[in-house]
Amino acid sequence: MAKRKKVLNIIKNDPWLAPYSDAIEGRHEDAVRKEKELTSEAGSLTDFANAHNYFGLHRTADGGWVFREYAPNATSITLTGDFSDWKEEEKFKLKRLPDSGVWEVYIPAGAIHHGQLYKMRVRWNGGEGERIPAYATRVVQDEKTYLFSAQVWDPEHPYKWQVKNFRPDTKPLLIYECHIGMAQQREGVGTYVEFRDLILPRIHADGYNAIQIMAIQEHPYYGSFGYHVSNFYAASSRFGTPEELKSLIDKAHELGIAVIMDIVHSHAVKNVAEGIGSIDGSCDLYFPSDGRREHPAWDSLCFDYGKDEVLHFLLSNCKYWLEEYHFDGFRFDGVTSMLYYSHGLGQSFGTYDDYYNGHQDTAAITYLTLANKLIHQIKRSAITIAEEMSGMPGLAVPFKDGGIGFDYRMAMGIPDYWIKTLKEKKDEDWHPTSIFWELTNRRDDEKTISYVESHDQALVGDKTIIFRLIDEKMYWHMMRDDNDMTVARGIALHKMIRLVTASTINGGYLNFMGNEFGHPEWIDFPREGNGWSHKYARRQWDLVDRKELKYFYLNDFDNAMISLISGVYNFQALPVEKLWEKDDDQILAYKRGDLVFVFNFNPAKSFDGYGILTPPGEYEVILSTDSPEFGGYGNVDMNVHHFTVPDPLYTPHGVGWLKLYLPSRTAQVLRLYRPKPKITKTESSK
Repeated sequence: MAKRKKVLNIIKNDPWLAPYSDAIEGRHEDAVRKEKELTSEAGSLTDFANAHNYFGLHRTADGGWVFREYAPNATSITLTGDFSDWKEEEKFKLKRLPDSGVWEVYIPAGAIHHGQLYKMRVRWNGGEGERIPAYATRVVQDEKTYLFSAQVWDPEHPYKWQVKNFRPDTKPLLIYECHIGMAQQREGVGTYVEFRDLILPRIHADGYNAIQIMAIQEHPYYGSFGYHVSNFYAASSRFGTPEELKSLIDKAHELGIAVIMDIVHSHAVKNVAEGIGSIDGSCDLYFPSDGRREHPAWDSLCFDYGKDEVLHFLLSNCKYWLEEYHFDGFRFDGVTSMLYYSHGLGQSFGTYDDYYNGHQDTAAITYLTLANKLIHQIKRSAITIAEEMSGMPGLAVPFKDGGIGFDYRMAMGIPDYWIKTLKEKKDEDWHPTSIFWELTNRRDDEKTISYVESHDQALVGDKTIIFRLIDEKMYWHMMRDDNDMTVARGIALHKMIRLVTASTINGGYLNFMGNEFGHPEWIDFPREGNGWSHKYARRQWDLVDRKELKYFYLNDFDNAMISLISGVYNFQALPVEKLWEKDDDQILAYKRGDLVFVFNFNPAKSFDGYGILTPPGEYEVILSTDSPEFGGYGNVDMNVHHFTVPDPLYTPHGVGWLKLYLPSRTAQVLRLYRPKPKITKTESSK
């Protein structure tokens, strides 16, 4: 009798996926098969993902150097640099290893030194050119010529890690998304050292337990926000040295903050001189040679995930950043673009058919699956997040259950919902039923990262939430003694929107730096169109530090909100139980554990003695958006305890009426009061 095929848990958990079981099981088997192929000699994924330890420039036991590059289309390669006056010398000429595309040269001790610049002079049939090695770990730009070169990096005193075996506290995961270069107050490019010394203490004080750093991998154009990567193994030198980045990460760990890297494996920059698009003269070493080579919307190159060389390059890249820099995980950029041959462009993804119609890039899905498996093999506590908007089922489901293996997926529909609401709906048309559904409509087997806005919503041409709420009045009416009603509305809704979003998470919450205090205006990197100005590529921290302005109200509320959420262990895992929603009144209430969250979105009506059905007991108010310390009016008395009123109709169901005063445009959090037991003299003396 034939053995019955085991059904994957992803299908068991969602019967609607049963018709697509062949596709789901096929993808799972593809990953299993590819892993076996890749590890047939290496033995494991972690041993396979060692390309960075073989290729590139490395010290040898005798004090010399060995350099290797994979360039099968090349006919000759020579290292040139300031050590050779940028001329080709025989001792720096690489030899091709037999029956392979690998080129190699051994360089004697003393021939090159720390800090020197170098490139490859590559020749191929029909052409030649200068190239930066694919595995270069340090790439710098000349301030005069603006040209990039690899740099020998072998400091006399390499960084010594102070924090060993850091394990992040991610229950819940509270992410502070940031960009090193624009994190400073001054108009210019910030540094790793400035971020470590000036910004990390702010993040720690704000209560976030993770930072997600953008633009780490080297990129030629600063204005790309780091998404047009040229050198995948090099930490951006415009922010400082590798040692300084390591010191930043070490300091974050000392403060208990996990460090997530925004990794770009979805595409690569087209620049020939700086990137890997034509490193050996061919166009298809790491990329397709057909129409799939160029991304139609991003002006970049798309990897060919079906090639083992690409898997070797990218999987090793994951391992490199984890081990060399002690990153705690990755937020994978552009996952939607990877999953589909169409890159997700122009698709609605309205039914399950859209995920299993044969237009999926199964090789990319295999890569992402193996990457997640590898990352968690190297570091069990690692965090992986997918930036993905199509909603493909199983993305954040463990591999063993039939998923791709991410820990979290970005809830990208939430910020879109808030922007659409602010743009298209009058305040009186905000419906709690719609809000609650949008914030809690997610797959039961996948954890998400909820957020009101990330860096995407702040880019030039768009507006932050606070700017949509207050707009130009931010320039004139943010003084504490100014009672402008537009500003009052904006501050009230800013707090409510964040609280309702953060308090309904099932995985984590994300905030982009500065948005916690309502940073004004937009993000615009220096470019020709703005005269290469850094005016909008920075953070104005002085706004929140000045107590005569209202920004600190929003920051203090954000601190209180984050403290509340982080103070409940495994808050994200507690069920979100709806208690009350009434669109006519614009009232929403729900509970998580002992906490009850109540929102009055009504712009005009306050309600006295408004009844909400809750578990019986005594409740205390522990947070109110209307508190004067947060810029509110103090209409909610924080000292009053509230007792549920029994109702014969509902008592059998274990609930009673909690009657509250609900001021318009406010939210409050109540906690079931549990008096601390009194300690007698006899007990205290023991």
